Amino acid sequence: MDKHYDAIVIGGGVIGCAIAYHLARARARVLLLERGGIGQGTTAQSSCILRTHYSVPENVALAQAAWHVYADFAAYLDDPEADCGLVKCGYLIAAPEGDRAHALRESLAAQRARGIAAEEIDAATASRLLPIARLDDAALIGYEPEAGYADAWLATSAFARNARRLGAMIREGSAATGLIRERDRVLGVRTARGPIHAGVVIGAQNIWSRELAQWCGIELPLAIERHAVITLECGGAPYTRAMPVYKDLASPAMIYCRSYGGTQMLVSAGTHGEALSTPDTTQADVPLETVIDLGAQVAQRFPAYGEAGLASSWTGVYDVTPDWNPVLGPLPGIDGLLVAYGFSGHGFKLAPAIGRVLAQAALDKPTEVPLAPFALGRFATGRALRGRYGAGAVS
Repeated sequence: MDKHYDAIVIGGGVIGCAIAYHLARARARVLLLERGGIGQGTTAQSSCILRTHYSVPENVALAQAAWHVYADFAAYLDDPEADCGLVKCGYLIAAPEGDRAHALRESLAAQRARGIAAEEIDAATASRLLPIARLDDAALIGYEPEAGYADAWLATSAFARNARRLGAMIREGSAATGLIRERDRVLGVRTARGPIHAGVVIGAQNIWSRELAQWCGIELPLAIERHAVITLECGGAPYTRAMPVYKDLASPAMIYCRSYGGTQMLVSAGTHGEALSTPDTTQADVPLETVIDLGAQVAQRFPAYGEAGLASSWTGVYDVTPDWNPVLGPLPGIDGLLVAYGFSGHGFKLAPAIGRVLAQAALDKPTEVPLAPFALGRFATGRALRGRYGAGAVS
């Protein structure tokens, strides 16, 4: 049976749940449709690193707003049981001589200009923070003490639970199958159970955003990539929770690392992954050559890990735009529809802020972070948000 809502959110990952929460917080009547289970798609595969460090200023603004939510999660949600699993261990990023060192220095300065603690530190200081690493060859090392990592399931489920508490309807196992349109205006969505009308529809479908493109008859630039993640165990050099997340701009794959389980090292590449032709979150085998390649790059920076053992591996899928940054807001020529897709590995970091600004846009309110730079049209007009470290998830 049809029912009219103020807003319908398509997609129940961390982005969709954050949007639904903020809409409900604004007292909108909201319905969230999720094809599977809440947080069980690409959100479940996230490495969950939280930082405000970006070379794209617009991302810094979103990440800073998101960090304030994660850092005071229970109070923000007005839910004493809400926990995002935050481990505030800091973030180290090191660059070799040349363009990346120059970009790092300017990015740190831009963070400081926004009131973010972002320091340039020497190798000796960095080694005290991350004693298992060899950092004497870095031309520049940045440190963001108010950074770390969190837990995707805890954060997503808290957004969903509190959206429900505030009146949102969440339907799991309920996929949108199309849009209800009257000429150029979207009036709702179609489902297997019938049509559902709404004042505005927000697509937060991640790697399934091509469906939305087909429904609209518009092209959405989107590549789908599978990325490998491994964890390494080194008994003589544990990567403890007190040690910062590490980003290596000097390594071929611009690897990133963090503590996993309190002793192991989680590591993955920050560059392009395996291209997929269709959305697929099924776990894939991580090839031995990938393990060897990542392990060799780790050993260059963490000498004791030359003898590390593989503890586990998994894969995660990114929805990647041409500039590795999201598309947010309306689509040209279509009223009543907003999108949030193409997070390219940034989604969990930015989710609370995306939820707030998309809810503001859906309710025709000013957005605290401008959406214009994230518009789809930037790709056709030469205004892409190009990160200064090259193509990859650090942006």
